[in-house]
Amino acid sequence: MDIPVFGEKMADLVYQKRFAAYIIIQSADNSRLLLVQAPNGAYFLPGGEIEGDETQEETLHREAMEELGYVIEVGAYLGQADEFFYSRHRQTAFHNPGYFYVAQSWQAKQAPLETFNHLEWFPVSEAIDRLKRGSHKWAVVQWQKSLNG
Repeated sequence: MDIPVFGEKMADLVYQKRFAAYIIIQSADNSRLLLVQAPNGAYFLPGGEIEGDETQEETLHREAMEELGYVIEVGAYLGQADEFFYSRHRQTAFHNPGYFYVAQSWQAKQAPLETFNHLEWFPVSEAIDRLKRGSHKWAVVQWQKSLNG
């Protein structure tokens, strides 16, 4: 199966690889998704860069605590999608292979460790519209397909 690719790879930029893992956290009835709004206003699925020798699952556990203050159980793997983008904040071009999962369960444990993000629940269709990255939108569509068999 081909890995979907999002964003435009510009010939004049040097891309830094940034491997990352992301998770879909859904309401009990699957009607809403939890998104993380970065300080710049952009919305993303919870998750982020894989650090050092972390596994994808370890990254998701760490990121869930940092961004959400949640303890999660990692469920189904949705797949990989790659994204090319330029971060004005970091002044760096990134090739972002992303690995996407669904939360089997989640529970609020404490206040998020990162205090600069905003967390918000959205109906699924609105969440798709708000997500900044094409790879994140793709993952939500894959999740919806998995619900419909």
